[in-house]
Amino acid sequence: MTTLLAGHLLHVPRDPFAAGAAPAGAGALEAVQDGAIAVRDGRIVATGPAGDLRARFPDAPLEQTGGYMLPGLVDGHVHYPQLPVMGVMGLRLLDWLRRRTLPFETRYADADFARAQARTFLGALARNGTTSAMVFGAHQPDAMAAFFEEAAASGLRVTAGLTLGDRELPPALQLPPAEAVRASRELIARWHGRGRLRYAVTPRFAVATSDAMLAACGELLGSHQDLWFTTHLNETPDEIAYVRAAFPAARDYLDAYDRHGLIGPRSVLAHDVHPAERELARLGESRAVVCHCPGSNQFIGSGLFPMRRHLAHGVRLMLGSDVGGGPGFGMPGEARTAYQTQMLLGEEGAPLDAERLLWLLTAGGAAALGLSDQVGDLSPGKEADLVVLRPPAHGTLAARLQHAVDAEDALAALLALSSEADVARTLVAGETVWDARTAGAGEVAPPA
Repeated sequence: MTTLLAGHLLHVPRDPFAAGAAPAGAGALEAVQDGAIAVRDGRIVATGPAGDLRARFPDAPLEQTGGYMLPGLVDGHVHYPQLPVMGVMGLRLLDWLRRRTLPFETRYADADFARAQARTFLGALARNGTTSAMVFGAHQPDAMAAFFEEAAASGLRVTAGLTLGDRELPPALQLPPAEAVRASRELIARWHGRGRLRYAVTPRFAVATSDAMLAACGELLGSHQDLWFTTHLNETPDEIAYVRAAFPAARDYLDAYDRHGLIGPRSVLAHDVHPAERELARLGESRAVVCHCPGSNQFIGSGLFPMRRHLAHGVRLMLGSDVGGGPGFGMPGEARTAYQTQMLLGEEGAPLDAERLLWLLTAGGAAALGLSDQVGDLSPGKEADLVVLRPPAHGTLAARLQHAVDAEDALAALLALSSEADVARTLVAGETVWDARTAGAGEVAPPA
């Protein structure tokens, strides 16, 4: 049966970066005030003015969402085991990992704890309007088995894998390469391609992986034609210096991975805040994806992302929250911080307007994760992954939206001012995975 969802529609079905780095909008934003989406069997069958769709589908039930409907948001880099260490202040990356994050991640050896945290984590994604995510996993195979079970039940589109490392980690988080391959193969056989789940080969970063481990990752990645790869790259100068010393045969940080066949169009590399020109050229040539995590880069003090340089080399980009280095799951917040980062860089920054930011959060992110044939915009034929933003009537965002001069101005306000509290509903393939009306309003979380 066809159903109609009515509200204000905003989406960017074509790449606004294709017009170059001009500060003016590329005209890629499509908006329908008082619009509607017709959904049948989980797919969008029509989009347009609500009156037109009501006449076209006179027998279809109509739901007034009372808000702005956007495509489901895409998070390109977010850590499953790190929600409980969000917001730790005063530490830069390597100290933050050694003193707080890695010791906490050893707790995921408890399968019951890992399962409970997986539910909390996946719920936070849905609650923030994220429908597709590249998720950095836990180091423990049982924790990842529990995570995939919960991810399958959540309905979200999740790409994830067992995080691998064999040095510079607490012993409880290390696996030797042979054991890493065996455990990964078991998870791949069970979960890759099941429903909306996919598997990503996931070395923690070159600091924590020997050449033997990266060779094992190359073996895993080559064992299936459609596996994904994700890790970290060039996040901080201290990290880069360590990698240069640990991999003397590699030309640079990227080459430590590339030498083992790990860089290609299904590779998603988080951060790349401090790239060399050779690395940028290779990233563009290989069609690899760089996931910019602006909130984390600023919160941990890693640096300001050189987006203009990446675009000049044709590097594919998306945005990520990097929870728990980043301070929140909200992808509009990441768009806001990405905008601020490029403004701070001045002439060296890339101009970002609302339509380019929405592209990175939706259609561009979907393309980066190989999902653009399924989701990313509100065009007929796509699966109905949607987020409804409905700000409280007496809040600041609602007051600002009353004075929006056009659709792009309204979108800019949503990206600049919205938060988790403004997400009214999240749908994946037409099915609700989060609804603020039925989500325990008024409950207070107990102290830890």
